Amino acid sequence: MDWNNYLYPENEKPLDRLVEGYSRTSIFRTVGFIGDSLSSGEFETRDSEGKAHYHDLYDYSWGQFIARKNGLKAYNFSRGGMTAKVYIESFAESRGFWDKDKACQAYVIALGVNDLYNKKWELGSIEDIDLSDWRKNAETFAGYYGAIVSRYKEISPEAKFFFVTFPRSDRADREDITHAMIDLLYKMAELFDNSYVIDLYKYGPLYGQEFKERFFLHGHMTPDGYLFTAELVDSYIDYIIRHNPKDFKQVGFINSGIEHDKI
Repeated sequence: MDWNNYLYPENEKPLDRLVEGYSRTSIFRTVGFIGDSLSSGEFETRDSEGKAHYHDLYDYSWGQFIARKNGLKAYNFSRGGMTAKVYIESFAESRGFWDKDKACQAYVIALGVNDLYNKKWELGSIEDIDLSDWRKNAETFAGYYGAIVSRYKEISPEAKFFFVTFPRSDRADREDITHAMIDLLYKMAELFDNSYVIDLYKYGPLYGQEFKERFFLHGHMTPDGYLFTAELVDSYIDYIIRHNPKDFKQVGFINSGIEHDKI
């Protein structure tokens, strides 16, 4: 076989193919999934009066689908309604997510919907992040998000980080903040080492009416929707690893305590 053609198809873009079977995400043995309801396998129901009820069923989260497929351990560092602000100020601490025994080799961060779409809090900029002390970060989405990355780097300095953008939608009123958030994540991937962007807006499907009819139940996803999201994220990480092989050569040493050479 020609392994170059297999691993690096000419002009390949992320999500040109969805990986079947083990993906290269499986080189990580522990992955933390940081996010809100869509990272928590949340199902939405309506009672007889039409009132909405929300249920985080983590076994249906896309992170757990990825874990079962690849034989790795996934942590749901998430909850419905979560914001970057609440996460860094209280939630993670109250759940013990900064504990060293929960340190992961990789983290996938999918936050922003509640901060920017629902709360409409200030986005901020890359200048809001102080790499020397996350406590000095500005009180903006950028500052809180950057603080989350910095705190996890304290317990897992060599971990890999994957920042998930908003997907494309048919909401024209959200386009400006969506593009601003995506631009911010690319700048964060440059600011923080070992960091990459999963750009679902550029390479993923349109979350339009037809998509939502197939994959959504009210305002949240169906089991099949979470499974499809797992396939997208898993395949995107696989693409990143295949196209950046030098970056991932020493993943096996992350949090192992074994002295190893620095490439």
